[in-house]
Amino acid sequence: MSKLIFINLPVRDLSRSIAFYEALGARKNEQFTDHTAACMVFSETIHVMLLTHDKFRQFTPKTIADARETTEVLICMSADSRDAVDDMTARAGAAGGVIDPGPKQDYGFMYGRSFEDLDGHIWEVMWMDVEAAKEAMGELATA
Repeated sequence: MSKLIFINLPVRDLSRSIAFYEALGARKNEQFTDHTAACMVFSETIHVMLLTHDKFRQFTPKTIADARETTEVLICMSADSRDAVDDMTARAGAAGGVIDPGPKQDYGFMYGRSFEDLDGHIWEVMWMDVEAAKEAMGELATA
């Protein structure tokens, strides 16, 4: 069985955050959604749990960081193509996110962009041609 990843994010406005992630292509799993949390499914193995601040505090004694001011984690998700990277980034912008808070990355064999969600959590979206990357890394190792 594949391992599942559940990313837990504190959000200020659960309804707006659900709409944002649906605009990115995630679907809401009603079985794990209520007025305090929503499970947003990107794939069979990637789930994002959107938690109100009150709900999030039930899991940690630490202060919730304001992701607009500080960064604790960068979340990176793969895409099937360069166009898919651009598409997800554009959808994030259209849904109210901030596009490209960090520089675009284009190494030929790898292409990536980023966006901030409504609460300032930074997501990177990247595509990589694995065979070309292996070749490029092999050339670097022998140089």
